[in-house]
Amino acid sequence: MIIDTIDNADRYLAVHPHFERAFHYIREDLPTAPDGKGDITEGLKSIINTAPGKTADVSLSKFECHNRNIDIQYCISGVETIGWRPRFSCTQPNGGYSEEKDVQFYHDAPHTFFQLQPGQFAVFFPEDVHAPMIGEGEIRKLVIKVSI
Repeated sequence: MIIDTIDNADRYLAVHPHFERAFHYIREDLPTAPDGKGDITEGLKSIINTAPGKTADVSLSKFECHNRNIDIQYCISGVETIGWRPRFSCTQPNGGYSEEKDVQFYHDAPHTFFQLQPGQFAVFFPEDVHAPMIGEGEIRKLVIKVSI
């Protein structure tokens, strides 16, 4: 997992070939992008969502990770709390892996919680189980799905 601000995003361009285009999207295209799902380019999808923050219990009911995608989750407005735990330590699957949706849920509890402020992002790799959108008030965020 990576947590940082968009000002430092260039430090992570070597992590994946699509990261340069993903961070360009955040800096240049996001300000005019509406809520909803879209394709940025081959291998990059965007999901922009504005919604009320959830309680930790509600978010943890979908404590998730992915096999085929890296998530770049960027806080546009509001304050978002996210739960995290390394996948290798999860022992309580919540159903089976969905190939169609590329998601595996777990019943395990996070090891830690952290907050994203506007302008900050977190990168979740397949080994990162995460519970997003915890908070109070409205949260507007972007998730970029990076195919691996």
